Amino acid sequence: MIGCLQKLIQRFDARAIFVLAVLLGGPAAAFAQTDEIQVYDAAIADKGKFNLMIHSNFTPIGRKEADFPGGIIPDHSFNGTAEWAYGVTDWFEQGLYMPVYTIYSRGHGGSINGFKIRELFVRPHADDHTFFYGANFEFSVNYTYWESRHITSEVRPIVGLHLHPIDLVFNPIVDTDYTGGFGNLEFVPATRIAYNVNKQYAAAIEEYADMGPLRKFLPGSQQFHEIWGVMDHSGKTWSIEAGVGVGVTPGADKLTFKFMISRDLN
Repeated sequence: MIGCLQKLIQRFDARAIFVLAVLLGGPAAAFAQTDEIQVYDAAIADKGKFNLMIHSNFTPIGRKEADFPGGIIPDHSFNGTAEWAYGVTDWFEQGLYMPVYTIYSRGHGGSINGFKIRELFVRPHADDHTFFYGANFEFSVNYTYWESRHITSEVRPIVGLHLHPIDLVFNPIVDTDYTGGFGNLEFVPATRIAYNVNKQYAAAIEEYADMGPLRKFLPGSQQFHEIWGVMDHSGKTWSIEAGVGVGVTPGADKLTFKFMISRDLN
């Protein structure tokens, strides 16, 4: 069984991953809160290794209204999560986000927002290949002020190129809350262009968007588009990613900061 799955994953291409994504169906709440702001590049924990990453995101100038009744207001909110990952094989990583939390938000203060289970399948040893790919599946259990639905999911295809020293990565993400049909899938793509100064440091430009349901994208002024400047450091013990994002459409938060720190636990 494991051998068959490995062969299947190794045969994935960008079109196959996207088709798999859209088969899930269902809409997501537009512009929902996020515990992580990250573009996936198909790198995973080594087989048998545990990794812990702490995500922290602060929005000093954000949207002044919640995206749904009773939801968290983005402006001045400070959100995060602890992401636990285990390298099961050289092509499969099991992940758990727990807890997902808000340190502060208007009207809610601090809160625990739920948890997520993650299944990440990738081309083995993606860093060693020019072309890499994968697919990530997340299943979320949410509190009512984090998402408008108790159960939601994300499908994140991963395609990219290591061009040395340039990396190009695209995640054509779709979200679902398991209601509605095919056309109500929410399209929330993420893109990264990085310059690797050396093996330890990289500088990147990232773009995060929410374009609305696939059946009919929102008008440009209502879409969520943020441009980010990001710096990465990969150390022997700790790895760090920090960045600042600026909204470029009226529907986006005007200013957001992110900080991620991770290390292997064994």
